[in-house]
Amino acid sequence: MGGAWGEAVAAIEPGLHSEGMSDRPPRRAATFEDLEGVPPHRVGEIVDGELYVSPRPAPRHARATVRLVQTLSPFDRPPGSEGLGGWVLLFEPELHLGRDALVPDVAGWRRERLPEIPEEAAMTLAPDWVCEVLSPSTEALDRARKMTAYAREGVKHLWLVDPRPRMLEVYRLAEGRWLRLGAYEGNATVRAEPFEAIELKLDLLWEH
Repeated sequence: MGGAWGEAVAAIEPGLHSEGMSDRPPRRAATFEDLEGVPPHRVGEIVDGELYVSPRPAPRHARATVRLVQTLSPFDRPPGSEGLGGWVLLFEPELHLGRDALVPDVAGWRRERLPEIPEEAAMTLAPDWVCEVLSPSTEALDRARKMTAYAREGVKHLWLVDPRPRMLEVYRLAEGRWLRLGAYEGNATVRAEPFEAIELKLDLLWEH
């Protein structure tokens, strides 16, 4: 189901922490070294100096992510091969952007901006597109602080996929703010930028 086009969504500013309102000393800001202590069965991220540790995705979440990557695979082809090409797509890349360490479910770079894959584990070049597949444990973080961080770093396109109501939300960055281009549900067939060259059948993301 198509949503209202042109609906402006402001980037949400990080909130004040309770420590600043009391006599207690401020909490030490998390660093990239703190990520080394996160158990392998969890996902660690740093946003605004705070360490967030989330459970690994549930099967329905993981299934939607895999199906989405499969659908977009024609865009991730080596130069000179058949297919749409022009993109480098990565599953759960670790992004070190400023002081933040973010792990989107899927991220994409236009190939001219990323001609070679770095050898380092963490990427320091902001993606051109990110996709967060929402779950109850991460939705608040994804919609608030992470969307703010992506806008700050100049990520041009963002998708939110929610397997529970079976919905895709499509955003574009415009003058530092997220513009929601549309929200689509169920078995809709959509063309969503920056991958509007193909039709995306949403039921492929939800089916067994």
